[in-house]
Amino acid sequence: MAAYRQRRQKRRVFRRRKICRFCADSSFVVDYKNARTLRLFTTERGKIIPRRISGNCAKHQRQLTTAIKRARTIALMPYAATLSLY
Repeated sequence: MAAYRQRRQKRRVFRRRKICRFCADSSFVVDYKNARTLRLFTTERGKIIPRRISGNCAKHQRQLTTAIKRARTIALMPYAATLSLY
């Protein structure tokens, strides 16, 4: 039983580091008027996808959050998902 535990503890999963899309491609710009780009970084429920999942760097994640909030304010993006009526 002890040998089994040691074997389990030695296994490590190496995942590929996510890269920031905005740093990798300079033509990809954070802009609150471009709702199509901003939708890539929100869930279907309307929540902003966190940095650890999206792979953005801290600088661009802050810009992205501000842009999404601005787009919501001027009604380019929804605050929440649409309700499905029965």
